[in-house]
Amino acid sequence: MGWGVVTLTWARAVCSHPALSGVSRAHFGELLAELASAWEAARQSTLREARGGERRRAEGAGRKPRLVFLDRLLVTPVHLRHQLPHVLVAELFEVDRSTVSVAIRQVRPLLAARGFAVPDRPGLRLRMLEDLVTYAEAEDVELRLEGAETQVRRPQADRPGRRAFVSGKRKRNTVKTTTFSDGQGRLLLSGLVCPGRMHDQTAVRTEGIAEQFRIRPGVKAKVDSAYLGLAKEFPGQVSAPKKPKNEACDGDKHVWRETRRRQSSARICVEHTNAELRQWAPLRRFTGRRDTYAETHLAIASLVSERSAQWATRRRTSTELVLVRDTVR
Repeated sequence: MGWGVVTLTWARAVCSHPALSGVSRAHFGELLAELASAWEAARQSTLREARGGERRRAEGAGRKPRLVFLDRLLVTPVHLRHQLPHVLVAELFEVDRSTVSVAIRQVRPLLAARGFAVPDRPGLRLRMLEDLVTYAEAEDVELRLEGAETQVRRPQADRPGRRAFVSGKRKRNTVKTTTFSDGQGRLLLSGLVCPGRMHDQTAVRTEGIAEQFRIRPGVKAKVDSAYLGLAKEFPGQVSAPKKPKNEACDGDKHVWRETRRRQSSARICVEHTNAELRQWAPLRRFTGRRDTYAETHLAIASLVSERSAQWATRRRTSTELVLVRDTVR
């Protein structure tokens, strides 16, 4: 057995380890079976466009790719998990940096297009906000939503729209995303990317979330104080404790503090969901081009949603009194 074969086998074993890729080996097998045909179709389409028509030689002729699809699928989650430089990943497989860069650009959109897994519904995917609210209304799921900011590279000086990404809270260049989860913290949708300077309430209206609540009155959600405007507009659907005025009595203030505490306890699950997303390095601080952030975020969130969808559903214990013996004679 040659040294090159041993190196390739070792590289595959290392990159498929969950500690490095964030994906189990069983999950890798499912991704390989699901995405192989889509990648091959995209590859043949690119080759056909480059040739200007159908192939003239028999299939199998010509230069062979340095990385097969299995290797391309392995290097992409490794890069997404730790944001490792492409040249470092290329050293593992003894290829050029550009080969790894092309592989990531090919596989990343395939992962982003997969959508979000749904708990207890194998094969069902949520890809748009409309899909989410339809699922929540049909399954009577009370949503939790929360915004998050990710630091990105500062645009060049004198570039139009540069100030739009300066966050008023973090005082840095950021992009803002909105994450949705259910009551158990299982990721249902994440994305809706907008500039970091935009307020959470404005982002809700810009991305059409408020419109979806108007269209589907059966959808309910728990939010924090950043979405008070949404709660005022949809009082029966969106719940957020309103702070009393300074001259309010102590009893009203105590009620507000207790309501806010209970609301926070019910919403902490979506905070944990955002924390799980931030275990992936690009969602803590993104060092790539800003125009690829949305695709990167969707690719990572899709992988995270599949893991959270496997969590067992906790059923609420009924407190209804049940008559166990007929006492009437």
